[in-house]
Amino acid sequence: MGNKRDATGTIKSLAKELGFDMVGVSAAERLNDASLRLSEWLSRGYQSTMEWMNRNVEKRIDPRSAMEGAQSVISLAKNYYVPIDHGMEHLKISRYAWGEDYHFVIGKMLEGLVAKLNERFQGNRFVYYCDTGPVMEKVWAQRSGIGWIGKNTNLINSRTGSWLFLSEVITDLECEGDLPETDHCGTCRACIDACPTEAIVEPYVLDSGRCISYLTIENKDHAIPAEYASRLDNWVFGCDICQDVCPWNAKFQTPTNEAAFHPREENLNLDCREAHLMTREEFSKRFRRSPVKRSRYDGFVRNIIAIRNSVNSSK
Repeated sequence: MGNKRDATGTIKSLAKELGFDMVGVSAAERLNDASLRLSEWLSRGYQSTMEWMNRNVEKRIDPRSAMEGAQSVISLAKNYYVPIDHGMEHLKISRYAWGEDYHFVIGKMLEGLVAKLNERFQGNRFVYYCDTGPVMEKVWAQRSGIGWIGKNTNLINSRTGSWLFLSEVITDLECEGDLPETDHCGTCRACIDACPTEAIVEPYVLDSGRCISYLTIENKDHAIPAEYASRLDNWVFGCDICQDVCPWNAKFQTPTNEAAFHPREENLNLDCREAHLMTREEFSKRFRRSPVKRSRYDGFVRNIIAIRNSVNSSK
């Protein structure tokens, strides 16, 4: 037991040194309860057109399918909150996409962590993921004590809120696990009631096809359905509404210490007409190394058109 505890202590110390705000460890085992919830969610079609959600299901629910002999899952979190309000008269971009793409920032941190772990625990294997593989990040984060999955399906930490980038390291190193976090949403319905497209169909269940984040990013259709286009509320990439109204954020959200997540000034006051005239080359240059490029130029323009049409029809 001492060796397991020492291993966990070393891992947490190294992760904190590299800039991770939270670290937790849990045993690598099959997620039976999460498996049932995932199966039900998929059967209801709430993944919409994200067909990749139907693949590698066994790897999602059992890390030992992703790494033979896996013993532990190391969950990590990095706060990205910047205390600036969204401009009501401008196009709105989700906070997570204000600065540099988190895949680059967190990926570099993970590379550094794994390098140190390989040096410290020679003979053991470590594989990292940052929204790049079949890993149920929020489930593992809750099991490792980092936070709980709220009714809006985001992970919430009781000390800093929900503005968190999550990542994991799967390893065959046996570690002492942390206690899982319990749910602290209580009777609150703030996120459910605030969602303009009613995407949170019931507590803890999100219909992706109705979610503004999905509609403006993952959605590859040429047009946004009219019933939702009229409710975009100037969100051109992603949406923060269910996090903005969360009482845990209102009380505990803390500014990030990572400069790379601070906003690019030109993207905070994005004028709708100016953005609509943006060329493909200008889009690529303006959003270089930005998550916004995930929507691609055609998707970005589609979103602007939907917003402009909605504004014009309401006049």
